[in-house]
Amino acid sequence: MAHASPQARKATASGWIGSALEYYDFFIYAQAAALIFPQVFFPSDDPKMAIIASLATFGVGYLARPVGAVVLGHWGDTRGRKNVLVLCMFLMGLSTLAVGLLPTYRDIGIMAPILLVILRLVQGFAVAGEIAGASSMIMEHAPSGRRGYYTSFTLQGVQAGQVLAAAVFLPLAYFMPADAFAAWGWRIPFLMSALVLLIGFIIRREVHETPAFVQEKTQRKVPSSPIIEALCHSWRHMLLVMVMALMNVIPVVATVFGAAYAVHPAYGVGFDKSVYLWISVVGNIVAMLVIPLVGDLSDRIGRRPTMIAGCLGSGLLASVYLQAIGLQSVPLAFAASVLMWGLMYQGYNAVFPSFYPELFHTRYRVSAVSIAQNSGSMLTAMLPAVFATLAPPGSHDIPLVIGGLALFITSLSAIAAYLAPETHRLAMEDLGNPNAKPMPKQTFDQPPGAA
Repeated sequence: MAHASPQARKATASGWIGSALEYYDFFIYAQAAALIFPQVFFPSDDPKMAIIASLATFGVGYLARPVGAVVLGHWGDTRGRKNVLVLCMFLMGLSTLAVGLLPTYRDIGIMAPILLVILRLVQGFAVAGEIAGASSMIMEHAPSGRRGYYTSFTLQGVQAGQVLAAAVFLPLAYFMPADAFAAWGWRIPFLMSALVLLIGFIIRREVHETPAFVQEKTQRKVPSSPIIEALCHSWRHMLLVMVMALMNVIPVVATVFGAAYAVHPAYGVGFDKSVYLWISVVGNIVAMLVIPLVGDLSDRIGRRPTMIAGCLGSGLLASVYLQAIGLQSVPLAFAASVLMWGLMYQGYNAVFPSFYPELFHTRYRVSAVSIAQNSGSMLTAMLPAVFATLAPPGSHDIPLVIGGLALFITSLSAIAAYLAPETHRLAMEDLGNPNAKPMPKQTFDQPPGAA
């Protein structure tokens, strides 16, 4: 089997860096929604409602995702993978920069949270095309038999973006006085998006369009309505992807509700903000190391076994993670984060960037993945607010209630992965064909050192 071409390596690097930069923007909002926005953008006379309202604005971003998936998926299938990724990056960068410039509730009253919601909608619209576009671009450049390995770097970039987001907050939360951080320090990570945008554009403009898309365009097979084709030919696979995408419940537990539970005074756990951010950083660093290993494993044993193990394992550990926080034990919280997020969740997280695109034909791949994945993510959009409502400050058995609900949802995702066809040994031209036969195993064996 041929080694990866220079364009394959360049596409992988571009997907990694672009995802890291774009998800830096997305996750600094998640951190701020849990740690600072309840005090900045909402009335202070009811702390419980401020927490719920702030976490709800995080979920609003997911409500815009299906709309963004339709528009950006169509763009990616008709204009090209590269073009849609550049567009996503500009929308995300500019909206994040604008959040950093917003007046607070004290300055303009109710207009502050309204403007915050509008900008979050733009963020959600933009991020809807990132994973599907970047994953399709890398997969279509990758050598046969190594699609899982190369495409996993898309999600390694996402984890790197989370590390960067937390790493920017860490010194601010630790070194700045609390009053200064609440007054203006929280704005710094958002304003840094201007630099993020410039770097990302320079990198992404160097990548060529994928051979698969170029062939479709050359042969004039680019559909006028890829969404209609996807719904007509692959609606069953789209439904399975939508259910698998409910695994977004684990990031919600790990980075949003978990943060509010750990640090907000109303819950009484009392973790320091900087300590909790370190938990996130360590978990994501472990995830970055594990992701390419799991991606490689999926090329050898298949996508479904790793997906199912990741879904069930991380779901079982969600309650353990929250229990460790509730016990106010920093070492246990670190260990549970590494097990749930850094290890088990990556069985799903490292594999879906190859598994989802492999389920669909080139003609409508970006549209199908974008719409299905983001529809599933939208169903988890309000989970932070739901969690805060079901387990408000002062309630009992918070880890059991939230962990049990997380396990139920991840079990649904595991069932969907079991029902989906195996794709890791299909040739590129057979992807999306329900009648395609897997290639012999030796065809996809990678020679030692070829990665």
